[in-house]
Amino acid sequence: MALLTDLINLNLSDYTEKIIAEYIWVGGSGEDIRSKARTLSGPVTDPSQLPNWNYDGSSTGQAPGEDSEVILYPQAIFRDPFRKGNNILVMCDCYTPQGEPIPTNKRHNAAKIFSNPAVAAEETWFGIEQEYTLLQKDVKWPIGWPIGGYPGPQGPYYCSAGADKAFGRDIVDAHYKACLYAGINISGINGEVMPGQWEFQVGPCVGVSAGDQLWVARYVLERITEMAGVVLSLDPKPIQGDWNGAGAHTNYSTKSMRSDGGYEVIKQAIEKLGWRHKEHIAAYGEGNERRLTGRHETADINTFVWGVANRGASIRVGRDTEKSGKGYFEDRRPASNMDPYAVTSMIAETTILWKPT
Repeated sequence: MALLTDLINLNLSDYTEKIIAEYIWVGGSGEDIRSKARTLSGPVTDPSQLPNWNYDGSSTGQAPGEDSEVILYPQAIFRDPFRKGNNILVMCDCYTPQGEPIPTNKRHNAAKIFSNPAVAAEETWFGIEQEYTLLQKDVKWPIGWPIGGYPGPQGPYYCSAGADKAFGRDIVDAHYKACLYAGINISGINGEVMPGQWEFQVGPCVGVSAGDQLWVARYVLERITEMAGVVLSLDPKPIQGDWNGAGAHTNYSTKSMRSDGGYEVIKQAIEKLGWRHKEHIAAYGEGNERRLTGRHETADINTFVWGVANRGASIRVGRDTEKSGKGYFEDRRPASNMDPYAVTSMIAETTILWKPT
């Protein structure tokens, strides 16, 4: 075991110029994340310096067996908190050999929207609050819960401390530090309302980088829970009954919203979001109807409502934003398993480019 630990902690840069690049991509469900590694001849700092690669899409549900090759295009680089040194994590998106984005590649369309001159001029900022649940591996039941049973009711667990209230803090802290090391703009963490459930926040990030950073943060969390022997769940309602679900609240602002008079721009944007409520809900994650019930700090899935400091609304505007007359708002509808490329680009498209007919 000591030798294994020594090998795991081996710093390659002390012995060779070669590095390891872990290529990461979104799998066939649109929620899972896959990766594989390759050796490079030396350090790389820009994704344009990296070669495209490929994988067997028939094994990820992304291509038929008779024509299974899917091509990986490197898009963003992060430091590797597991191998350290000059080794890197590489966020990729996926294409056919003919250069067409495959259906699960939501990044391609997002990049087109964020590169639109009207959108780029607005310098869209996103802050995503990723809620998740930690499960016991063999029984798929939240950590800290009695197997087959339930803990005490919600109330003492949110932002709590103590062995009988906060379960999995070592995993959460390890993830926090690993994300900071990787260069992810993680802005905080907290324990959530349901025991065994936590949240981390990524942002503010501009445009498509919000999706890159959230996906890599999810990948890092998957790796850490793997080492801890715990299962990461992004299910939006992992436990039925009187328990909070898990969302990915998406905070958003544009340059116009952050400027004087921005509150009127915010209200106009929220009105547009209301007109396209059904389209947004369809893109905001699978199983969200189990979470958006009008209870447990949610609005009903079929209702669009906004309010100041209202956590039971579809869109929440903060008190500070109302008071200063400018700022940001929070879209509380996205589920924990949403694709951040789809959600962020759709919010930008609706609020900046879309015109009601």
